[in-house]
Amino acid sequence: MAVNTLITGGAGFIGSHLAQLLKEQGCHVILVDDMSTGRRENISHLLDSRCELVEARASDALKKDPSLLDGVQHVYHLAASVGVRLVAADPAAIIRNNVAETQVLLTAAARCDAILVASSSEVYGRTARLPMSEDDDLVFGGTSSSRWCYGISKALAEHLSFAYHARPGASVVVVRLFNTIGPRQIGHYGMVVPRFVERAVAGQALPIYGSGQQTRAFCDVRDVVRAMTELMNSPAHHGQVYNVGSDHALTIDELADQVIALAGSSSTKRYIPFEQAYQPGFEDIAQRVADLTKIQRAIGFEPRYTLDQTVGELISLAADLQTSVAGGRG
Repeated sequence: MAVNTLITGGAGFIGSHLAQLLKEQGCHVILVDDMSTGRRENISHLLDSRCELVEARASDALKKDPSLLDGVQHVYHLAASVGVRLVAADPAAIIRNNVAETQVLLTAAARCDAILVASSSEVYGRTARLPMSEDDDLVFGGTSSSRWCYGISKALAEHLSFAYHARPGASVVVVRLFNTIGPRQIGHYGMVVPRFVERAVAGQALPIYGSGQQTRAFCDVRDVVRAMTELMNSPAHHGQVYNVGSDHALTIDELADQVIALAGSSSTKRYIPFEQAYQPGFEDIAQRVADLTKIQRAIGFEPRYTLDQTVGELISLAADLQTSVAGGRG
């Protein structure tokens, strides 16, 4: 369905893939991004008369130009602080970005048809229940630990979303994203797969934080954005929250071995205590895997990309980049 669409965080890793898919579907897309973690190179190939970039924080853009949402039918709110490193460095900014920006956007976009708000698997906190289901209780540590501010702020953003959905105006759907990977993701903010791939291609040791026995399930970004658009285009599923990710879990130790093997690398593994990688008292989530029952029933969601396929593509891209950089230096 071709509609006028606005994406906050549109120059980011997930936002750029969503923009690309929507353009392929015939939509006109407005990307709003303050470029704090977004990158122009993610979207330069998309920008034209049907895809424009507004370089600003969403709240600032709407304040400067209230007509920005005129004619927009769908809004995807993906703008948020990303990565464990940013959470540890500035928790106050995390809370402001995840809560205040969401409220501003929900208020402004009430005249649109529908809004999708991107939440996170971090809302489950330290729950021991697996797989993690949308109806589970949320379990957090104390407020004196900044570790939990991201999950708590995302949970509050979900509450805001459903409060606005209950009012007259746009309908809202929330997605809890689990570990999303794919082209254009960078490891600078703590994302494990691009960090592993970069080092494996370079023949360097792969840094594993903690014991490496924590489990994760990784889903290709192209599967994730496909699920987003299908939920957005299905009004019967609005007013709900859905897990989006993979349910095929492996340990971080196993992930490192898999990346090394696929890269044909001589890299070794190096274990780093969490308090050294982040801060004293940092608490990692030992197990994280999504229950996909609800989204499977809603839209028949099944990931199309395997972990081997995605990692293999990332290795090829990293190897090409390394060759290009080496050639430039030569």
